[in-house]
Amino acid sequence: MRHTFKAVPIITILGLLLSGCSRAEVPLAESATPTPNTTLARDTVPITLPVLDALFADQTFQADLKSKVQLTDDQIKELRKISGAAAKLRPSTAENQSGSAEAARQNAIDAIRGIIGPDKSDQLMALARERWNKGDASEAAAVKGEEPTMLPGPNAVPADTRIVVNIPAFRMDVFANGSLIKSYKVGIGYPQFPLPQGARKAEMIIFNPTWTQPNESWASNPGEIVPAGSKGNPLGPIKIPIGAPSLIHGGKALEKIGNFASHGCVGMTNAQVKDFAKVLAQASQTDLTEETMSGYLKKRTRTQVVKLGQLVPVELRYETIVFEDGRLHIYRDVYDQNTNTEENLRAVFKANGASFESLGEEEKAQVLEALNVMSRHPKKLPTPTPKPANDALQNSANTTVSASDKKAEAERQKKLRSQREFVIEIVELAGKGYPTAVNLDSGAGTQAIAAATPPPNTP
Repeated sequence: MRHTFKAVPIITILGLLLSGCSRAEVPLAESATPTPNTTLARDTVPITLPVLDALFADQTFQADLKSKVQLTDDQIKELRKISGAAAKLRPSTAENQSGSAEAARQNAIDAIRGIIGPDKSDQLMALARERWNKGDASEAAAVKGEEPTMLPGPNAVPADTRIVVNIPAFRMDVFANGSLIKSYKVGIGYPQFPLPQGARKAEMIIFNPTWTQPNESWASNPGEIVPAGSKGNPLGPIKIPIGAPSLIHGGKALEKIGNFASHGCVGMTNAQVKDFAKVLAQASQTDLTEETMSGYLKKRTRTQVVKLGQLVPVELRYETIVFEDGRLHIYRDVYDQNTNTEENLRAVFKANGASFESLGEEEKAQVLEALNVMSRHPKKLPTPTPKPANDALQNSANTTVSASDKKAEAERQKKLRSQREFVIEIVELAGKGYPTAVNLDSGAGTQAIAAATPPPNTP
């Protein structure tokens, strides 16, 4: 096979700004421990102390802890105390450090076990994961019998109308009748407020939303309602509920696109979310004209709700190994879920009708190096020492050359560790895998036009 290798440089993680899901500065976070990149194992999704603090705002969650986990009022009080203290932490540079998410997750487990013991801690975590992943159906007005499900297998391509968010790729795709019609670069939840993973749904578009500061410890004034159109409203001009606490919404600065940006929401710039609303309306066969949208947005202080013509499933995926039209993308494991493993790599090859064993030795080494660099615990690679032509050449000049080569190799590996994504082109597999981005909106006002699939046959 003939392969070309291209390393995609990292997007610098900038300072934390206001979250679209929140008003105050955001804390950091942790992540989860996963299973193969094939199907989401919902019991691997991270629950952090700030996430637990957010769940405590729901009285039914507290009631479930009493009835299902048999926690006492004193135990719940202690749990609220430690989770609230963690949620109040100010952001720091820790999120940029390798292993910080994993360490924060373990700290949460240790703190909870210290209060209620290992058995009840496991029960609490399971209940919290279920609630965080499923979301609060009340905001999305759940329709009985229409609960969406995740598509099976890695890199699954929708055959229906669906939104797919791949968290490590910072990318959201809109499919209509099985055709990818638009792609967006987005912001994702901070590690301590990770985006949930699993199936959600979109049923409405809300123009000029108000924002109520949540009853959580990080909020500056819990319960305060920030009016639509207010400069203090972090949601921007449009939000699309996908089950609380998660939203797809605007209000994000450009530097947050392709970065950590929110308390468990998908963040977009105002221009992006306006475009997304139009695309979503088109995909869901919703009667929403350009003139109607403009009229809603002009009345910035008036909230308008538009019900979608059909429920649209929303998949929140965590796939760090993706075949995309003949290119193998390996993304950094941003939530430390241990997904960049050789086992997952082989599973993704198999799911896309390919075999890792078919690669040449050099290509295998190239792929495995990229996989290692992007893994949760990268192994230190040995620095090769050039072999002299003969013993007579082993002099001081050769020693200098060897030191120079070692330094160059160390710099190369350092550069590799700073990247967010590797792309390895496998020409013979062109046309296979998940579709490449279509009309990619990076938030910068320009779009990278990719080869699009034929337009959907909508009635």
